[in-house]
Parts: sequence; structure tokens; C-alpha cells
Amino acid sequence: MIDFRYHLVSLISVFLALAVGIILGAGPLQGAIGATLTDQVDSLRVERNELRTQLNDTQADAAERLQFIQAAGPALTQDTLDGVTVAVVELDNVKADVQKSMADAVEGAGGTVSATVALNPSWTDEDHAGLRDTIAAGMRERLVALDIGVSDESSADELLAAALAVALGGTESDGARSEDSLAFERQLEQADLITITGTVTESADAVLLLTATQDDAQSSAATPAPDESARTSLAVLARTIQPLTPAVVAGPTAHSGDVVSTVRADGELSAAVTTVSGFDTTVGRIVVPLALAAHLDGVVGQYGFEDGATVLPPIVRTAPTAHETPSGNPATGEPTPAGEGNQ
Repeated sequence: MIDFRYHLVSLISVFLALAVGIILGAGPLQGAIGATLTDQVDSLRVERNELRTQLNDTQADAAERLQFIQAAGPALTQDTLDGVTVAVVELDNVKADVQKSMADAVEGAGGTVSATVALNPSWTDEDHAGLRDTIAAGMRERLVALDIGVSDESSADELLAAALAVALGGTESDGARSEDSLAFERQLEQADLITITGTVTESADAVLLLTATQDDAQSSAATPAPDESARTSLAVLARTIQPLTPAVVAGPTAHSGDVVSTVRADGELSAAVTTVSGFDTTVGRIVVPLALAAHLDGVVGQYGFEDGATVLPPIVRTAPTAHETPSGNPATGEPTPAGEGNQ
């Protein structure tokens, strides 16, 4: 049994150790400890100053590089979309300022924005699946007769995508919008599947599909970011409209679970659909018109800074329109490998 004497000895030992520590700290070790702490503080202060200098140098270097990119951008994109009409389609609630910057990028490259369209939540949500099936069934016969890549076995998603392609890019022999184009536009609007801002001024030679992540989307409870089923549906849309109106999908920096990554992860889709990530950056605003021009010239690519992506598309001046259908154009359904377009 532990008795009182044990506790007394323990307490005396603690106080003795404390006293020895005080004596040593105030005597022989005082200078050494103080000098060590001072040296450490000085070293940390020097390191902090060096890191601050490095950060300032890096920021200055980045600012200079950005200035160069901004200055070089117009020279790179000039005339790449000369005479090309582009329909801008918002897939999932992209911010208004990003939409405007994309339209500005197209026009800065010599192109014309022929339509600004937004897909409504009813295009992908489960609550409207029955409506989509009904609308698609009513369009099937007319779409199959146009011979644009859909058939009696095509899904509702594919039929609606084809109808959108015709609505945006269908033309008569004289270049005017076709009766089918006008009819499908009315049907899609009346079914509340799409919303068109302004009017569709003319048929589009290409379509720019804009997509966002949850963080990048506008705050709206009515239009949440797409779930996996919706992303797949939007990826199908991008693939299906290619034969009539070649399309490029553009979004922010790609990450698992967004539409750009969904396209890139599917070998069949990525062979037919061009994607651009980082559309909300200066580099992205340069790459998007270049990617559109290259895609119209038959070069399908995945552009961005992620693994497996290419930084810059080939430079194509005065890209051919979809209606010209050059050899290897996506309108033929046979994409040309990257790098074989006009340089």
C-alpha cells in the first residue's frame, strides 16, 4: 500500500526539479536559451521576407504573362470565325457574364452570334420525362425523314437533340432558315424545353454549348447543377447534333462529374465532340473561338490544362461553315485526328 511518506517524497522531488530548472534557466543556460530563440526568430523573419519577395516576383511575372496573352489573343483569333454564325446554348445555368464573354469571343474572331438559347430544367429532370417522350415521339417521323443521323430506334434524348440542331441550323437551298427549323423551334419553346433570348436571326454554322459546375452556376433553386443522368443526357445532345450543326462544349476547369469530363471520359463521345475547359479565363476565351474554327475544319480535340488535354488548337483562318462540309468535317460524322486541319 502506498503511504503518506511516498506522496511526501514525490512532492519533494517535483519541487526540487522545479527549483533546479529555475536556477539553471536563470543562470548558466539563460544566455544559451535566449540566443537559440533569438536565432530561430531571426531565421524565420528572413525566410518570411524571402518568401514574400518570391511571391511578389511571381505575381509580377504572372501579370506580365497575362498582359502578353491579352495582347496576343486578338492576333491569334483574328478572322478564325470570319463569316461563321454561331448559336450559343446554355446547358445548365451558366453565369451571365461568362455567356457574354463567350459571345464577345466569337464576335472578336469575326463570327456572328445567331441565337442565344438556354435549356430549361425540363430538358433533363425526371419529372418531365413523360413530356419529353411525348414530344420526341411526335417529332420522330419528321426527323427521320430529314436523314440527319436519327432513326426509329433513337431515344427521346437523341430526337430532341436532333430537333434542336435543326431549329438552330436547318436551312433551305437559298440559305434561309427552313420550315423544319422554324417548326422545331416553336415546338421546343411551346413545350418549355428551351428559352430563346431575342430571336434566331439566321441558321447557325456551329453551336457553342456552355456548361457550368455547381460552384460556377448562377444561384438558382429552379436550375440546379445537373446530376449524372442529366450530364449524360447533355453529353448525348452534344454528340447527336454534330452531323447537322457541329458543336463544341465549353466549361470551367474540368473535374470529375461535369459535362466536359463526361464527354472526355467516353471514347466515342470524345472522338466526335470537341471540348474546352477554363472558358472563364483569359486563355479560355482565346481557345474557344480557335476550337470552334478547328472543329469546323474537321479537327476534334480536347483543350485545356488537364491531363490528356491539348493546350492550343491548330490555328485555322476563315474556317469553313458547316454547310460547306469540307472533307473530314464533323458534319460527315468522320472527325479528323487533331493536327491534320489547316494550320
